[in-house]
Amino acid sequence: SITMTIQRLLTNFSLRPHMMMGSSSSIQQGLWKQNHHSVVVVSMMLPIKMVSSYRTTTTIATRGLSSSSDQNNTTIPIEAQFKNPIVGKLWAARQEAKARLDASSDDDDDKSAANKGRPPSASETEIYYPFSTDQVLREAYQNPWGKMRFGKVLEDLDALAGNIAFHHVSGNPLIVTAGVDRIRLRRRSQIDLEDVHLSGKVTWVGKSSMEIRMQAFAQKDPNDPNSREETLEAYFTFVTLDPKTKKPHIMPKLIPETPEERALFELGALKAKAKKLSRKNKLKVGQQLSDASLKIDETAASLLEQASPLLRMPSLADPHSILMKDTQMQNAMIAQPQFRNLHNRIFGGFLARRAFELAFATAYVFGGQLPRFLEVDDISFESPVDVGDLLVFNSRVLYTLPEGCSECSNAIYALDHSHDQPLVMVEVEAWVTEPETVQARISNHFYFTFALPEGATCRKVLPSNIDEARNMAARMTADAEQAEVR
Repeated sequence: SITMTIQRLLTNFSLRPHMMMGSSSSIQQGLWKQNHHSVVVVSMMLPIKMVSSYRTTTTIATRGLSSSSDQNNTTIPIEAQFKNPIVGKLWAARQEAKARLDASSDDDDDKSAANKGRPPSASETEIYYPFSTDQVLREAYQNPWGKMRFGKVLEDLDALAGNIAFHHVSGNPLIVTAGVDRIRLRRRSQIDLEDVHLSGKVTWVGKSSMEIRMQAFAQKDPNDPNSREETLEAYFTFVTLDPKTKKPHIMPKLIPETPEERALFELGALKAKAKKLSRKNKLKVGQQLSDASLKIDETAASLLEQASPLLRMPSLADPHSILMKDTQMQNAMIAQPQFRNLHNRIFGGFLARRAFELAFATAYVFGGQLPRFLEVDDISFESPVDVGDLLVFNSRVLYTLPEGCSECSNAIYALDHSHDQPLVMVEVEAWVTEPETVQARISNHFYFTFALPEGATCRKVLPSNIDEARNMAARMTADAEQAEVR
């Protein structure tokens, strides 16, 4: 099976974090080199340097965001003026590269390079956050508990992934975020004591879609690259479309160069195959139930039976259980123009941040104690959000593991996470609502996992109808399958 093949891959090949080595002087210059390709390093204090084997060198400063241009005459796009400083600089770099492509007459050279394919190192990009020395930057990213504000990290991840995708494609196609497989926290970094590096590169490419793997590293000693520890891992999927026809745009092949890159490429291919199979087996009206669907229905029926006392005799029901509908929270907002991206649609990173903040609040109110974020799975981008849309975010606790994941041998979360900590799984849906037509459409699904403090108590969540039961059972099944490939 696909799951067993992935397990064998991960067993036979240890996926070691990519460690970019360089002298302290090269770090201070904001540029590390490897395999004759350069890595983009973005710092709030140091300049960005972008060098690649097929693009022109550019340097832009990382301070001076109060105006639309900085000291090196690099224009910050108006759409980026109200975003994180890092997002603004990434978008500025992308716009500048696009302008060079539009002005270039070397289309044949670019097509030739595309036909030959590109290695992962050609798209490799890194952001450097000097939190230990830059108080302004630290203040912009710090949450009330002295940790890195994860909602802002989601915005930076989306913007960085877009830049990485742009550096792999040929021409100037429309690059769209198709989904996020998983963003997993491995260790929490202390923002006032450690610098952070966020890096990524293309790991798998199909005909018109690609997978990008990103990692975050915490570094206690800025002068010692060996002091870096991995703190986060994320997988984004992008598709490319023709700007005029909106049809799939064929992208350059990926040429893995190292054993690790080849293993990641094969892993990406297996995951793409699994997604395709999942879409094919998705339940449709009039279609015969598959074995997987029948198993989910059996689990749903069992969950609904467990909820029977709460539904029929609530005063006699288990006091440590609660109905899913009683865990719901909601907020609404108008999609303002300040939240748009370079394509004049609402920035996906912004939607992810708003969803995370609502999910965090939901877990906090449900558990009664400060939750700790562990991971987010299966972010789907089902339809775009336009400026002026009325956005409604709905959240609910989908299910819980009151005893933690002590029985889930494959469920590996953050290194400082105890298996006895209760787990809370929160679903957030983003809806575009149209009061004029009395209609609404789903734009995004988000699934977050939080842990309550060790020793905390947690109620068991149960469904109140068959639809809730099926959603709960389907998510439990998906999470169990996800755990098999950790």
